[in-house]
Amino acid sequence: MTILTRDDDAHIATLTMNAPDRLNALSMAMLQALHDAFDTIAADDTIRVVILRGAGRAFCAGHDLNELRSLRAQPDKGAAGVKALFDRCTALMTRIQSLPQPVIAQVHGLAAAAGCQLVATCDLAVAEDGARFGVNGVNIGLFCSTPMVALTRNIPTKLAFEMLTTGRFLLASEAQHQGLINRTAPAEELGEDTRALAQSIAQKLPAAVRIGKAAFYAQSHMTTAQAYAFTGDVMVENMALDATAEGIDAFLTKRLPDWPT
Repeated sequence: MTILTRDDDAHIATLTMNAPDRLNALSMAMLQALHDAFDTIAADDTIRVVILRGAGRAFCAGHDLNELRSLRAQPDKGAAGVKALFDRCTALMTRIQSLPQPVIAQVHGLAAAAGCQLVATCDLAVAEDGARFGVNGVNIGLFCSTPMVALTRNIPTKLAFEMLTTGRFLLASEAQHQGLINRTAPAEELGEDTRALAQSIAQKLPAAVRIGKAAFYAQSHMTTAQAYAFTGDVMVENMALDATAEGIDAFLTKRLPDWPT
């Protein structure tokens, strides 16, 4: 069985984590497959948006506990292997946000621990009404320290700490209210609604979206003054594009822009 599949259609790449028997756990193999796929997509100018989803009953249940337990059997109690695994996970999360194309998580069932981290890392997220989100490693004595990095950049601090220390899960409606996901959909409409969001982005000027995504994350780590100086330069770069001039002319003359389709 292929652990990760890719389907392209109308400038949208859909990646499906395909390990349903393990609830699409982020094993070393899954992390590597995802990282490789994103590297390939980054260089693919035909792709404008990525949808990330899971096969089977859940989006992603986090790291593979069987793999972690087997690593612990090593003489160093798994220190080297576990470090390599979490470094690979960090590299994947960084790759998603450095990807030129926006990534939308399509969430159903469960997004737990590193699976919740994956949702929080994606640029956008759509979830079925019954989906649940949690960083519940504390329940087995493993505090979700790496998932909390992405989580605390999405939701209020006190709620994040409560989830991390109690293992409490959020239902999709609360996850939306708190800012972890963008919207919810009935289970039977999840794929359609996620694709509609992807299509609305894919119709925009790809160069503008790529410039904008890179600037979005870069400015988030700056002071306000630094951010304005930086994004002013970004606006100048964007305005210099011939396609942007065409977009402005089209708007002023009340016609559709002549952009590549």
